[in-house]
Amino acid sequence: MSMLQLRKLVVQLEEIHREAGRPIDPPTRKVTVAAVIANPYAGRYVEDLAPLYELGAEVAALLAARGVAALDVVPDEVTAYGKGAIVGTAGEIEHAAALLHPRFGAPVRKAVFKGADIIPSTKKLGGPGSVIVMPVTNKNSIWNFDDMDAAEITIPDSPHADEVVVALVLAVGGRPLHRIQPVK
Repeated sequence: MSMLQLRKLVVQLEEIHREAGRPIDPPTRKVTVAAVIANPYAGRYVEDLAPLYELGAEVAALLAARGVAALDVVPDEVTAYGKGAIVGTAGEIEHAAALLHPRFGAPVRKAVFKGADIIPSTKKLGGPGSVIVMPVTNKNSIWNFDDMDAAEITIPDSPHADEVVVALVLAVGGRPLHRIQPVK
């Protein structure tokens, strides 16, 4: 039985067409998809957080599917990703860790076709309107400098004290005008 109680889904798409007076062709694109969900453990300490692992996988599948659709690409064209969560004030940071780490990655990797490297993340406690800034790295090579970036999202009425905002970032094309080279 699903624990997912979804209140809201927010999709934020960014396309950069010009940077520093230069055209970006094709434009770089990032989508942040955020789900506002009920925190089943808000307001109480629970020793075994394993049920949140499955909830994390369920949310990840939803976010990844919506993100790939919003980018309007074939899954393998997604080059980079990141994730984050804001736990409402009746929860604890460990709730975010349980959602984001044990089972979140597999559905995302399936949706973007592979993803050999970690999905970087951040987590925090906060109230409505809290901002979360998430690191973004290449899905197959975390040391690919072109894709090292960040994305942020804020939802004015979320999270309520008994909610969690869970967000996924998917990107295509790296930073605009990327030209950093490894130092030898």
